[in-house]
Amino acid sequence: MVIPIQIHPENKKLFLFRGKPLVLITATEHYGAVMNRPFRFERYLEDAAQHGITLTRLFVLFRELQSACNPYSTCKPESPDYIAPFLRVGPEKALDLQPKYDLDQWNPEFFDRLHRFLTLAADYGIIVEVVLMSNTYAPEVWSLNPLHARNNINDLPEIPWQEYNCLRHEKVVERQLMHVRKIVEETKGYDNIIYEICNEPGGKAPGIDNPPSPDEVDAWQICIANAIREVEGDTGHPHLIAGHEAFTYTPWEHSATKSFSNDFPLDVVNMHPLPNLTWQGKGYDMGEFMSKQLCLRPYRDFCLETWQAPKPLNMDEDNVASQYKDYDGWTIHRKRAWTALCSGAHYDYIDFSIINYCEAGTDTSQHCIRSWMGYLSKFIHSLELARAHPIRNWLHHEPEPLCTSVFGVPGNEYVIYLADVREITDAHYGEELAGLRIHFDLPEEPFEVALFSPETGMHSPWWPITGNSNVELKLPPFKHDLVIHIRIAS
Repeated sequence: MVIPIQIHPENKKLFLFRGKPLVLITATEHYGAVMNRPFRFERYLEDAAQHGITLTRLFVLFRELQSACNPYSTCKPESPDYIAPFLRVGPEKALDLQPKYDLDQWNPEFFDRLHRFLTLAADYGIIVEVVLMSNTYAPEVWSLNPLHARNNINDLPEIPWQEYNCLRHEKVVERQLMHVRKIVEETKGYDNIIYEICNEPGGKAPGIDNPPSPDEVDAWQICIANAIREVEGDTGHPHLIAGHEAFTYTPWEHSATKSFSNDFPLDVVNMHPLPNLTWQGKGYDMGEFMSKQLCLRPYRDFCLETWQAPKPLNMDEDNVASQYKDYDGWTIHRKRAWTALCSGAHYDYIDFSIINYCEAGTDTSQHCIRSWMGYLSKFIHSLELARAHPIRNWLHHEPEPLCTSVFGVPGNEYVIYLADVREITDAHYGEELAGLRIHFDLPEEPFEVALFSPETGMHSPWWPITGNSNVELKLPPFKHDLVIHIRIAS
């Protein structure tokens, strides 16, 4: 019997996979590994495994439009190279000038690539989040979808893109459910997959009168979730379902409150870090899309505030600086990744250096973000994860200009992540920090301390300290971020 990745029985914010605790951490390609024919996913997965990447995300239908912003994404294949789950039969042309689809015929090439990808990922122990559906965003993007009426021979109604993720059009919903059931039937035998209902579902989208509300979109999501469960049957070990409640386009709000409730059919909450991400009525500004903004304190605070909620949080598809394939952009994502994990969440960053024919990134990204993610994965998985959790209000104060996150097992092991919060627009951005001190309490027992560099992966020698009610540590000079590792002396 397949026992897929599950919520850890001793820690509801953690995963259990093949008998071991698992944190999801990724610098991933842009989700088109199967759909994009030239993409050599074998190279991508090999490199991901070498760097301790534990998650990859996979779109199985949605295709993005090529644009000036990141034109080479794996999710933006050239039309002849797009591999859909359905066969192209023609003779008439779809809107991309390739033969139209027959939605009654499955495409053997797609499912061959899908199984090879999932099998290889399973061999490497990499979790695959299979994204079944997606928002379609705009008429130009919707025009690429096989379910668009002009792209197939199956007599579907013409609908606006805003009405794709709802239950208003019976024939469209029937085809969506056929697709979902087929994908789940093909993949349910793998232990390394999580299903995501829909990427970025949204309601009250502008452009038409009476657009579907967020509640309508969520009713559609519940329908998709029910289809997943129907196909899986009563195995006793269902695959996890990830996603989030529909956001609101106008006025913009990306709420998490319903997503974390037990009434919504999600096991894992995927939240895309954006402005006005809300939890129980409070907003958190995590930076504009592709803005190169750090916004680290609200990022941390959202993770901490939702930690008591009864589901794992994955900070999913972090795109605040991913377009910028340079040291500063990558440093922003390193800081956000460490902050997420040390605040009890999981982390998914799109590494835009990974494209067709460059499936392991560039030499520079290998030296920077890919190595940095590897250091983080190795470090976090060295901890006693089943018992570890964020430790709030433990430091006596937070020295400027730092954002501090503390994670560990109280009384036994502490990881203090210290990150410079200054934005790249600050006149002193990137300057060395010196003369800072932190204070905290430790039990009156012998402990030992070491420093860890998130940028180099280097660990200092351990030195002894004795616990008391006001331990002081003078920090060495550092740039950007530093980890203090404290544990009971061996």
